[in-house]
Amino acid sequence: MKKIEAIIRKSKYGAVKEALHAEDVIFFTYWDVTGVGHEKEGHVYRGVSYSTSDIQRRFLSIVVNDDYEAPTVKAILKAAATGDVGDGKIFVSDIIESYRIRTGEKGSKTLK
Repeated sequence: MKKIEAIIRKSKYGAVKEALHAEDVIFFTYWDVTGVGHEKEGHVYRGVSYSTSDIQRRFLSIVVNDDYEAPTVKAILKAAATGDVGDGKIFVSDIIESYRIRTGEKGSKTLK
């Protein structure tokens, strides 16, 4: 099993969600996060100064069977890309075991 974590633009979340569902990845967790980027200068909008180094993004956490790793990553890459700096990152790590709390089942069958 693999855990795929993706940090994407909030504006691309809908497209990524659709792309994941098209690959039969129907369950994942997400939350809004703030990160720090490369840009260090501030901007002024309507008289209010703000820092552009704090970047609003969406963080997705997805656990899939090994055979779903490549299609999941490919779907995120395609749907989240704009071609501009700041499109995000994807991280893949191994999951040793999973359990379904309701039934006590364990293993890859808990992901379906």
